[in-house]
Amino acid sequence: MRYVDEFRDQDLARGLAAAIAAAVEPDREYRLMEFCGGHTHAVFRHGIPDLMPSNLRFLHGPGCPVCVLPMARLDQAIRLALEHPVTLCTYGDLLRVPATGGQTLFKAKAAGADVRLIYSTQDALALARRDPDRQVVFLAIGFETTTPPTAVAIETARAEGLANFSVLCNHVLTPPALRAILASQDSGGLRIDGILGPSHVSTLIGSEAYRFVPDEFGLPIVIAGFEPLDVMHATLMLVDQINRGPVRVDNQYRRAVTASGNAKALALMAEVFTRRAAFEWRGLGVLPDSALAIAEPYADFDAERCFAVRVAPGREVKGCDCASVLRGVKTPTDCRLFGRVCTPDNPLGACMVSSEGACAAYWSYGRFRGAGATGQVA
Repeated sequence: MRYVDEFRDQDLARGLAAAIAAAVEPDREYRLMEFCGGHTHAVFRHGIPDLMPSNLRFLHGPGCPVCVLPMARLDQAIRLALEHPVTLCTYGDLLRVPATGGQTLFKAKAAGADVRLIYSTQDALALARRDPDRQVVFLAIGFETTTPPTAVAIETARAEGLANFSVLCNHVLTPPALRAILASQDSGGLRIDGILGPSHVSTLIGSEAYRFVPDEFGLPIVIAGFEPLDVMHATLMLVDQINRGPVRVDNQYRRAVTASGNAKALALMAEVFTRRAAFEWRGLGVLPDSALAIAEPYADFDAERCFAVRVAPGREVKGCDCASVLRGVKTPTDCRLFGRVCTPDNPLGACMVSSEGACAAYWSYGRFRGAGATGQVA
């Protein structure tokens, strides 16, 4: 199949829905977590929950890098922009995420900080080339998918001798976060029966990176594409594994994902970055070996070393359940703030800001579902 329409064919969708309905066992519950925020939006944008049997439920994981960035790291970036003569640039969603006291990068910009929205790392390099007397800091964020472009930018800056370019690195890794969620099931009030594995991340790290899911936790995982038929097909594959076993890593997204991933990109990441011993995640706490720092040979391009900015741990907004939503323990409509005081125009938590956040998905595509949804308030 070559075209998007083929992945959205209504007749094929009805056929898959019927197959899932026939496959589920009526006396059994199926709780499937989609790790990736892109899947969360795909699920609701295409109305997939409405096609599923009543005993099959999708849980929403932490797969949004903007959402899992802890408030202290955002505070650090804001203070860097306000207290140092730098141009701080980053991707759009991050500019509106609330930090401590409701501060944001947009508000810092209004207060006089030189904060720029960019669309790629090449934009940041262009700013550094244009004004060699001005320090340009790229606030890097993302899972494995966006890490290679940051590595390319750092290598390019070193090759060109751009001494005014540095990176504030907040790249995080998918497998440690997934392992932490699965390990906390018994104590966290969460039960997961299967995992819809990430799409874009898996093109980088490969399907074998998730071998620990069946081996350590006895759960099935299926790498799924983002189109509705991808998600439904992967759901059917999970149901079949849950019913019959044996549990394993399966790859529905074979048109893009291989077992070993992208060797060239992985080698570049290994050269430019090193693993942090520990890193704080919003909603998951401090996780070992779960994030990347800039390696010693590239230390001159590490903004954390170039600019001394230390901040205290941030305080989450009182009443915001973003942390629980990121763990799959709660849905957005379980939050008392959702749709009342927390909306896309007035976001109190990162899950409502990010284009991949679960709260943003519920607002856009499922806002009238469940108690507490916006449809019940003025």
